Amino acid sequence: MTRLTALNPDQASGKAKELFTAINGKLGMVPNMMRTMGNSPALLGGYLNFSGSLGEGTLGAKLGTLIALTVAEANQCQYCASAHAFIGKNLNGLDDTKIESARTLGKIDAKTDAALLFAHKLVEKRGHVSDSDVNAVLSAGFTQGEVGEIVGHVALNTFTNYFNNTAGTAIDFPKVELLEAAAV
Repeated sequence: MTRLTALNPDQASGKAKELFTAINGKLGMVPNMMRTMGNSPALLGGYLNFSGSLGEGTLGAKLGTLIALTVAEANQCQYCASAHAFIGKNLNGLDDTKIESARTLGKIDAKTDAALLFAHKLVEKRGHVSDSDVNAVLSAGFTQGEVGEIVGHVALNTFTNYFNNTAGTAIDFPKVELLEAAAV
């Protein structure tokens, strides 16, 4: 059930209209999550800035999407699971097996698996990971900066998960069913 209203980009004004115009120019549409965030241009702008900064990091779009899928499942966000499954397949060239593996913590490759397990542990432990959790992701070949970026991706996706779960955002991507029980 939708609890917060998605703004119509054609009827928006001010800063929300500016942001919607930029999003539409980049994506060719304004997804419902962003339309709903547009009720607070400060919120939407913050999301776009954080997402854009992480997009310039060293992890890359594919791993960022895989982390988003892992976090969406852990937080039981059907909107984000649906959006990132679509983005992963259609924009990042991920196959169904990798998308499913990210959602279930299945096997992809040792380095990716370490990142996804670490991301899941961050959600599960609410950031209170152990020395061995951090050492495992470092030992898999990630730099300290990349570990920070993994934390950033988890934080960004937890934010969008919480937002969409609160808003009841209408899913405007092919819907996927959630697979696992919530992490907590």
